[in-house]
Amino acid sequence: MDTKQRILIVGDVKGKFKSFFARVENINKKSGPFDLVLCVGNFFGTAADMVELNDYKSKKKSVAVPTYILGPNDESVSKFYEDIQEDDICPNLSYLGKRGVYATSSGLKIAYVSGTEADGNHLKTGLEWKFTKADVMAVKDSCFASKSNMGDYRGVDLLLTSQWPSGMKPESEGCSKLISWLADTIKPRYHICGLNGDYYEPPPYRNKPDKNTQMELATRFIALADFGNTEKKKYIYALVLTPVEKMRIIELIQKTTDEVVSPYADMNFSENSDKGSKDERGGQYFYDMNSSYDDNARKRRSQGNRISGNQDQKRQKPSFDQEKCWFCLSSGSIEKHLIISVGEHFYLALAKGPVNETHILILSITHIQNASLLSAEQWTELNKFKEALTQFFKDREETIFLYERNYKTGHLQINAIGVDNNVAWKIQHVLEDKSEEHNITLETVPKPGSPSELPQKCPYFVAELPDGNVMFTKQMKNFPLHFGREIICADNLLNCEEKIDWRQCNLAKEEEEAITKSFRESFQPYDFTV
Repeated sequence: MDTKQRILIVGDVKGKFKSFFARVENINKKSGPFDLVLCVGNFFGTAADMVELNDYKSKKKSVAVPTYILGPNDESVSKFYEDIQEDDICPNLSYLGKRGVYATSSGLKIAYVSGTEADGNHLKTGLEWKFTKADVMAVKDSCFASKSNMGDYRGVDLLLTSQWPSGMKPESEGCSKLISWLADTIKPRYHICGLNGDYYEPPPYRNKPDKNTQMELATRFIALADFGNTEKKKYIYALVLTPVEKMRIIELIQKTTDEVVSPYADMNFSENSDKGSKDERGGQYFYDMNSSYDDNARKRRSQGNRISGNQDQKRQKPSFDQEKCWFCLSSGSIEKHLIISVGEHFYLALAKGPVNETHILILSITHIQNASLLSAEQWTELNKFKEALTQFFKDREETIFLYERNYKTGHLQINAIGVDNNVAWKIQHVLEDKSEEHNITLETVPKPGSPSELPQKCPYFVAELPDGNVMFTKQMKNFPLHFGREIICADNLLNCEEKIDWRQCNLAKEEEEAITKSFRESFQPYDFTV
């Protein structure tokens, strides 16, 4: 399978939407197909320019290639982000978020920071167009989160920032030392930015080995000019990349004759270092495994992230911002003590508020909404985890019960729990009884053989039966969020109906640690990741 990704990166669009989308479509026809377009700098312009987006929002015109943009860089354009109620502005045009790490289905890792660095006057204002040390620290943590052995770190494929880093071009103004620190720390293969209206591409620089990696990784810095500028400075850049995790080490460390010393080699980062940077926000990552985007939580996040004082909140689709997802392994607020096993695309974790000590979650490492969106490679690993857990429970004389609810949750999560073999045959009957109780129609269908056999554009609930079939529904209006737990806790299965609400099953951290450790040890003979 070809893992190379063909990418177009564009500087400040500044509201020239019609000509921008036409240019991308033309390039895609002549030199493509491209997998995605990434925009740095100011994407929006004036209020008058927004009219050009209407044809794309109404689907009269289409965006040819999936396109991702960064956030606002000043107050004048921040108002255009207030109306983005979902990550999708229109089909194939998405807002990445304030900062985070976005991974494509092929494994390409894109770190990003929106806005400009906050000064002393803005550190506590929460302005959407300003980032702080906490923001760059969160991105750094996201890049390193899945590495148990820090010396194995290979860097990320791309770092996108609108603001330039300090030290890259001494005569440049309006640069950020925090961006310099982030680039020096996470060692991207490419660091691309905009905002200064200038094209600048110096020779690649070689990063020094550190505690995170002993490899001498190289970085190419590229600054792009404004889209369609009259000076004809370069504003669009094409890249063909193999994800860094799939490259041979010899390719990563191979040197070129035009390399230069890192511009950050002698920079003092003492005040921006990660010393004493322990996250004090508390564990939110596994806050609610069964209703992670419930109305109250969504309202709290919306109120905290909106710039205006408007309290009339609309339902929001989960965004790519890693800080807003409690399930991405790269989340800055992950509760690591609940993690059991980590693969290439999925990991296992003890459920928060578990029904019992073997109530496990299978979660995607990167931000994927549901199983229908998985690549073939991801689908294969998901099934490997299912098979390993199936055998684990079988040897305990239990039958595994697996279910996925793609409704009011922004991240793929599959519950797995064992049911005693003597009563496992009742699972289908309980599903039928509970569905009738809630006036839900469940179909019994063959187990899906690929992601394409699941609905990709609508919510669904699917439960796997002991006989190899599944029970499935797309009837999700007013669907009970605890439906899966209602099944498993029923009096003729686990007989613990008092545990239907996960909040009634919360455990102390010390108890969670002990349960996780015990399961990890028991599961080790079945764990294909070790």
